[in-house]
Amino acid sequence: MQKLLLAFFLFALVACNDKPQGKILSASSGGLNNLTVVMPNDLWSGQVGENIREKLAGPVNGLPQVEPMFEINQMPNEAFSGFMRKQRTFLKVEQADTASLEIVYDEYARPQTGIIIKGPTEEDIINLIKKDSAKIVDTYKDAEFTEKIRRISLSLKDDKPLTEAFGITMKFPSAYRYAKEDSNFYWIRKDIPNGDMNITVYEVPYNLIDKDSNTIGSLIKMRDSIGGDNITVSEGMRFITEEAFAPYLSETTIDGKPAYQMKGMWEVKGRFMAGPFVNFTVDDKENDRYLVLEGFVFKPSANKRDNIFELESILRSVKFVD
Repeated sequence: MQKLLLAFFLFALVACNDKPQGKILSASSGGLNNLTVVMPNDLWSGQVGENIREKLAGPVNGLPQVEPMFEINQMPNEAFSGFMRKQRTFLKVEQADTASLEIVYDEYARPQTGIIIKGPTEEDIINLIKKDSAKIVDTYKDAEFTEKIRRISLSLKDDKPLTEAFGITMKFPSAYRYAKEDSNFYWIRKDIPNGDMNITVYEVPYNLIDKDSNTIGSLIKMRDSIGGDNITVSEGMRFITEEAFAPYLSETTIDGKPAYQMKGMWEVKGRFMAGPFVNFTVDDKENDRYLVLEGFVFKPSANKRDNIFELESILRSVKFVD
């Protein structure tokens, strides 16, 4: 009898501590750099929609063609139900008594990133969009980079040569190949229809980059010198930063280390060849160097946003090995 009571007690204790495991979510859907906007049609066609399009569908910096940051699909709130809630990224606008912005993850599907903006008036909603525009953009960009790397990780190229040469890991697809492997310069390529995608990795001495008003000049001089010496083009030609337009310069981090990010156009001087590039010059003070990571695309007369996005995702995946 005592054993029976003990067994019953233990069963009851386990049952009381048996917490629910959370809701079961199905897989999300939606292409990369696509965003579903959920809001009333009248708001979408007015100033609220105009502000959203300005912040999220504006042109991507550093591309030769005008291409939007995100492809936006709008639907009214009543249509956002059932399968439509499985969209991987969404922005929902609602009218409410108080203004607020909420970021939600895996609300209706997994993985999923959503932002819900509420406000009593159109003016309140617009002010919130303007005030938090950088936060909104960064949230969606981070979601896209994460999803791209998840997809890339399904079939990875061996990055051991980069670990041995530079002390880093980098996730990139098996479709790429090592085109050049020198002690201090690696060139990785992938063939695409009517062109190619390229990654270069190298390091430079820590004192090479000026941290002052001429930083961008130092970065351009560095990439033109080292890139020009190592990227093979026709005899008498040279791979350089396009001279007509200065690149966009910003600051970011790679694996927690400060880095300069440069986006612009490259060209082969003396030949009709050009395309976009993205460059990260990472401050690796612990190793008395800057690690330079660059991706560039050659794809004449075609859109290149998604190609540059893939390269930037790959470069942002870099981790430093202890």
